[in-house]
Amino acid sequence: MNVPNTITSFRIALIPVFITAFYLPYEWAPALATFIFWFAAVTDWFDGYLARKLKQQSALGAFIDPLADKLMVISALLIIITKHPDNNWLLFSTLVIISREIFISSLREWMSSLGKSDVVAVSFFGKAKTVAQMFALMFLIYEHDIFGLPTYIFGLGLLVWAAILTIVSMVVYIKSAWPTLTKG
Repeated sequence: MNVPNTITSFRIALIPVFITAFYLPYEWAPALATFIFWFAAVTDWFDGYLARKLKQQSALGAFIDPLADKLMVISALLIIITKHPDNNWLLFSTLVIISREIFISSLREWMSSLGKSDVVAVSFFGKAKTVAQMFALMFLIYEHDIFGLPTYIFGLGLLVWAAILTIVSMVVYIKSAWPTLTKG
């Protein structure tokens, strides 16, 4: 275990803490849950930066870093849905995002087994999706209006936007992998 992998493991350990904070019956619970989610997002950037800076990139880190990201995002999406089960936009966006994560993870694994992991490297649309998704989730977790602005509605709009970017990024990845996918 090196420093970046320790930070990533800590991020995974934060998931049950985040879920517990989300369901606490206190007025300050949404702020705490949002802070924990934000902190996890920041450590995601930080562990990658440290891995490159300290030259501590590892096979374990390459495996657990995206796993930690996906577990945190999926956990957040699912607990938000439990609070708003009748919101079809939230449900649709969540299904698109989770389905894409499973599809792209499988595609990357398969391409990697062929020695072609560079073909499905992270794209601009993938990064834009991640940024929109993280901000959307923070707004949806917090949910209380900020300075009279409807945080939940703004977060929902951003999540729908993230779902659109999710589809676009998936198309980009499929297009990159298409020659390999259709090779006879």
